[in-house]
Amino acid sequence: MDTLQQSFRMAVKSIAGNKLRAFLTMLGIIIGVMALVILVSLVNGATSSVTDAIAALGSNTITVSIEDDKGKGVTLDELQEWAELPNVGEIAAQQSESSTTAKYDSNAESARLIGITSSYFRIQNMSVMLGRPLLTTDVENHSDVCVLNNTAATELIGYSDCLDEVISVNGHHFTVVGVLEENEDSLTSAFGIDTLEIYIPYSSLVRLSDSVSNNIETFYVSAAEGKTLEDAETAMTAVLYERFDEDEDAYELDTQDTLEETTASITSILTVLLGGIAAISLIVGGIGIMNIMLVTVTERTREIGIRKAIGASRGVILQQFLMESVLLCMFGCALGIFLSWSVLQAISVVVSSLGMTFDLDGKVVLIAVLFCFAIGVGFGLYPANKAAKMKPIDALHYGG
Repeated sequence: MDTLQQSFRMAVKSIAGNKLRAFLTMLGIIIGVMALVILVSLVNGATSSVTDAIAALGSNTITVSIEDDKGKGVTLDELQEWAELPNVGEIAAQQSESSTTAKYDSNAESARLIGITSSYFRIQNMSVMLGRPLLTTDVENHSDVCVLNNTAATELIGYSDCLDEVISVNGHHFTVVGVLEENEDSLTSAFGIDTLEIYIPYSSLVRLSDSVSNNIETFYVSAAEGKTLEDAETAMTAVLYERFDEDEDAYELDTQDTLEETTASITSILTVLLGGIAAISLIVGGIGIMNIMLVTVTERTREIGIRKAIGASRGVILQQFLMESVLLCMFGCALGIFLSWSVLQAISVVVSSLGMTFDLDGKVVLIAVLFCFAIGVGFGLYPANKAAKMKPIDALHYGG
C-alpha cells in the first residue's frame, strides 16, 4: 500500500512538473471523451423527443396501408362495415396533398390539404379548440367546410378565432368551421416544424384533386373500449387477409410499438457508429500517451538506475510509470466529461424552444471512464515495462 501511495505521489509530481506537456498529452483523451459523451447524449436526447412524440400519437391506434388493392380498392362503405367488427373501435380514412396553395384575401400560403373522415380527430387524439370537427354528414354531402390547425389559422388568416371565414384552396372555396388546439407533442412540433394543415371531408378532396381517388390507401383503426390493440390488430388482419385473397403483401399494419421498435433500432445503430468513431479518437489519444511515456522513460533513465541501485524492484518501477500513464488518462477523462457537460448545457439552452434537452448519460460516462482506464493501462504498459526491465548499470551509465 505504501509503494502504491508513493507511486501515486511521484506520478502527480511528474505531471505537475510538466503542466503544458501533460495537457497536450491529455488533449487527445479530452477530445475523444467529449466526442463519445456529446454525440451519444445528443442521439439519446433526440431519440427521447421522438419517442415522446410517437407516444403522443396514441397507443391505441393501428395504421393500415394498402400496398396492392388487386384492382378492387377499399371504399368508405367498407370502412364503416369493418368498424362494426368485434374488438374494433373506430376507423378513419386519410389522404393528403402537400403541394397546395391556400389563399385568404391577398395572403397566400403553401399548405398541406388533408382529406379525412369524421372519426379521424378522435383516433389521433386531436382536439378542436374553436368550432366543431368534421362530421359524417360533411363527408356524405361533400361539404365545402374545413378545419384548420392553429398554424394555418394564424399564418393564413391572421388570428385563431376565424370561424366562418372563407378560404380558397387551389381555387375552391371552403368555410372554416373549426380550429385545432396546438399539439406541442406532435412529431412536427418536436423538431420545430410549423406546417399549415387544412382538413376537409375525404369526399371533398376526391372531387377537388385529380391524384386522389375513392379507393382508400391509408386508414387508421382504434381498439374497441375494453379491448387491446392486439385484439383490434388480429380482427383487422383476419378481414384484410380474406379481403385481398389471402395475400399478406397486399396490406401492411403498423402500430406505435412498430414505430418505437424502429426508432430504437435506428438509435442503437447510430449509438454504435458514433461510439466507434469516438473510440477511435480515444485510441489515438492513447497512442499519444504511449509516445510521451516513452519520452518520459528516456528522460528519467538515470533516475530509474539510481532507484534500482538502492533496491527498487522491477514491480515498483513498473507500478510508478503505469500509474503516471493511468493518471494522465483519468485526468483527461475528468476534464473531458466536465467540458461535455458544459457543452450539453449550452446546447440545451439553444434548443430549449424546441422542447428538447440533452443531459449526461450515466452509462456513457461510466463507459468513458472504464475505456480511459483501459487505455491508460494498455498504452502505458509497454513504456512502464521498458523502464522496469532496465539494468541498473546500463541506466546509470546512460548519457554519462
